[in-house]
Amino acid sequence: MATAPLIEVRDLHKIYQVGTQEVRAVQEVDLTIMRGEYVAVMGSSGSGKSTLMNMLGCLDTPTLGVYRLNGTEVSSLSDDELAEIRNREIGFVFQTFNLLPRSTAAQNVELPLIYAGVKAAARAPRVTAAIEAVGLADRRTHKPNELSGGQRQRVAIARALVNNPSLLLADEPTGNLDSVTSDEIMDILGGLNDRGHTVIIVTHEPDIAARCRRVIRLSDGRIISDQPVVPAT
Repeated sequence: MATAPLIEVRDLHKIYQVGTQEVRAVQEVDLTIMRGEYVAVMGSSGSGKSTLMNMLGCLDTPTLGVYRLNGTEVSSLSDDELAEIRNREIGFVFQTFNLLPRSTAAQNVELPLIYAGVKAAARAPRVTAAIEAVGLADRRTHKPNELSGGQRQRVAIARALVNNPSLLLADEPTGNLDSVTSDEIMDILGGLNDRGHTVIIVTHEPDIAARCRRVIRLSDGRIISDQPVVPAT
């Protein structure tokens, strides 16, 4: 039997009312992403990529259309139900890291488990495994201001992984990093994908998108291309 898609999007629209004007941020989007894919979503400012990311991440709901995540129809869920889906199914990595400044790396990574109601004894080994997966075992007691930008992003990736989500969603994950550190973060994300994680990266940088295996390009809220990445020879 064929594996069911992780993400199914059909005729998705997001329409905002700005005064008397209707803004169609996303329109007529059809999209299927299978488990284990490594996808970049690209587009210029105003293309709709951030709006699409917010809907795929269950941070927002569509105006029209269908969105199924891991077999669950999430298009019309309540805010509480969306929060539950986010915590269970999605790991987020943001450009600005979003770490708690007074908490250690391990404490930041532990947060999703606390929100999920995992008992303390069960949390510790999962936190250790997530931190080791991003190569930060020797920095687990450091606070964010004691870490470099790349190390902070590694903590954010470990936090995104700790609940073993169905989907890892990274929004401009290298946007605040230099080119060398960006390569290190992309190596980590690529390695996670090699181990079976489904990864979607939202980016405007062609060199970052080229590290993925599929690139979806948006313009004016519509998908204008959806193609596999051709490896460099």
